[in-house]
Amino acid sequence: MAMEYSNLGETGLKVSRICLGAMNFGAYQEESKDIEIINEAINMGINFFDTAGGYVKGKSEEILGKALAGKREDYVIATKCWGGNPGVGGKNNRGSSRVNIISAVENSLRRLKTDYVDLLTMHRPDEVMPALAKNPTATEDILSTLTNLVKQGKVRYIGSSCYQPWKLVETQLMSRYDRYERMCADQLKYTILDRFVEQQVLPVCKKYGIGVTIFSPLDGGWLSGKYKRNVAPPKDSRAVRKIFVDFDSPEAPKIFDMLEKLEPIAEKLGITLSQLAIAWLLHRPLVTSVLSGPRLIEHLKDNVKAVDIKLGQEIMDEIDKISPPRSGNNPYYENHYL
Repeated sequence: MAMEYSNLGETGLKVSRICLGAMNFGAYQEESKDIEIINEAINMGINFFDTAGGYVKGKSEEILGKALAGKREDYVIATKCWGGNPGVGGKNNRGSSRVNIISAVENSLRRLKTDYVDLLTMHRPDEVMPALAKNPTATEDILSTLTNLVKQGKVRYIGSSCYQPWKLVETQLMSRYDRYERMCADQLKYTILDRFVEQQVLPVCKKYGIGVTIFSPLDGGWLSGKYKRNVAPPKDSRAVRKIFVDFDSPEAPKIFDMLEKLEPIAEKLGITLSQLAIAWLLHRPLVTSVLSGPRLIEHLKDNVKAVDIKLGQEIMDEIDKISPPRSGNNPYYENHYL
């Protein structure tokens, strides 16, 4: 397996096509096991790591900081702010306000044991949080705060996650005309099962040269290959807790229909369903990097093999018939389009 690399948007910053997502670090196993996963990722050629201040109350950042100590300059660290600032109380410890962004960055730098982060991502737009939706932070305030952090050297690049198409356009135009730092990447959910972002979000990214990174490429676990219709899910799976995977949801029958058509394609190619799902994303023209957020090294190894998988046009066309372009209903964009 030879890792491949792409430029993040128009920045020239080279990142691995597989990004190690650290959301699970500190949540399920001993810290040493998580550090083993990070070291294995490095051995596989991964140079891109994604975390957030809100992941496991900051523990994820602390573990990543320990693992990369002494070799920081060789790797690209992305972290996020917005959804909660661990260790900080009061009314201003979440959202896109100047107060929260600055505080979150200072705390992230401390936990990561570094002087700077390569990419700071605004985790969500204020419009999705009920307490902030009526009076969201002005885009000018967000961009001016992020621009100052870049000028101070604490942040090198800035990005967004699940921003509405209109808000992506707004940030790009303000940056150009008001000389703010430009958001260079958007992190979003995009899978074989849900191609909603092809309608408006991805065209905006293409127009403005915004890099695209993908979280939850297995659609919360649906594409892991371990779920079958009318078969009880594994006892330790998300499906048991109905987290992301819910057999009783109205969408479940349609999802199983799609899975039962995708599985023979994976079998024909001699790969796992999860590898097919990730390889398909890596073949999409606008995708820069796909996040793998494993709990076990075996999961990481399975995911990374997707880099070597080549899908011909015939396979891509077959998948289009199962999951039509621009289809789906991405929950991350519900109720905040206007």
